[in-house]
Amino acid sequence: MKTNYITIKSQILGLLMFGCLAGYGQQKDTFTLSGKITSQDYEFMYLRYNNPSGNIVLDSARIIGGTFQFKGRIAEPTVANLYGKMTSQSMDDPNFTNLFLEPALMTLNVRAGDFKNAALKGSVSQEEQKALDKLKAPIRKEMEPILETYRKEKNHEKAAEIREQFEPFNARMDKIDYAFFASHPDSYVAAYMMRFKIGGLNAGQAKEIYNRWTPRIKQSSYGKNIAKEIEKLENGSPGNIAATFTAKDINGEEIRLSDFKGKKYVMIDFWASWCVPCRKGNPHLISVYNKYKGKGFEIIGVASDDSAVDAWKRAVEQDKIGIWKHILSGYKRNASEMEKPELLNFRYGIHTLPTKILIDKNGVIIGRYGGGGEDDAAMDKKLAEIFGDHQ
Repeated sequence: MKTNYITIKSQILGLLMFGCLAGYGQQKDTFTLSGKITSQDYEFMYLRYNNPSGNIVLDSARIIGGTFQFKGRIAEPTVANLYGKMTSQSMDDPNFTNLFLEPALMTLNVRAGDFKNAALKGSVSQEEQKALDKLKAPIRKEMEPILETYRKEKNHEKAAEIREQFEPFNARMDKIDYAFFASHPDSYVAAYMMRFKIGGLNAGQAKEIYNRWTPRIKQSSYGKNIAKEIEKLENGSPGNIAATFTAKDINGEEIRLSDFKGKKYVMIDFWASWCVPCRKGNPHLISVYNKYKGKGFEIIGVASDDSAVDAWKRAVEQDKIGIWKHILSGYKRNASEMEKPELLNFRYGIHTLPTKILIDKNGVIIGRYGGGGEDDAAMDKKLAEIFGDHQ
């Protein structure tokens, strides 16, 4: 009997331990967000985030006596959208904010109409984000009058010109962000924010930041995404073979990059009809094209206007750039992950417009200008080196 009792007792303990471990496994990727809200005149709160499978979850919670609660599963600290009854689709809406959820018990205090100042406790990543935002707050305050003018401007081109005034402020905030990256190699906030910085970096700069991260940050979903972006940047950088493509041009004729191999240097100009800096740069590009077109030089414009074909054709005509080749980027609004690699911007690691890729006669990239590359002055110098001695 004693032996049987011990055996049964061991089995029960084993089951209990298994249950505890299983429960611990579930708890490890579970969050609870308990909130209090004041001054609201609506019944529901909404939370949007990615679950451990990477799928988007849109959850709602009824507000009862000024309190609400969300429960869910996340694999790691994750940026979520929290909102109530919004009066616009803008992220600036006073009843919308972003916050860092963590697999933990968290509490939140928020006032309707002031979601940006919501107080979240229990999230280490949110505390990091809050401290970083505090450092940049004085710069944002200086920038606010220009932002307000920008928000009110309805004319697209004028708005773009106002947006150019953001640059000195953004440069100052970038310095703060990069200092944060350097001092926080184990931060999910740093990995998340790199998504917005990588467009202004070359592959070497991006890798330098990435290589400082701890293994867990590299293995996070944000870290893995940055690793992919760096790979694409490298694919579109000097020294790499240019990704080949076949597409219908603006006149419906087929164009293949391989057709130029062994014959011409090719400049791929990534632009869009709505991109003011792109349009402003076209007169210079016209002079460059006219200067070298007879010496073995071709330009292929790749426009991010797949959903605005008429605007694309109109811009080509207005800017008088129909003298070179033009195709669309291949963007599909509902493209699957399998289709996305077909997007030319994706294959060349294009994050900002305009970006120009210079390819030699062997199909090798020898220059990248804008979007993590050099400026137009460097482009002019490179072309002069290539063609300058050939009269």
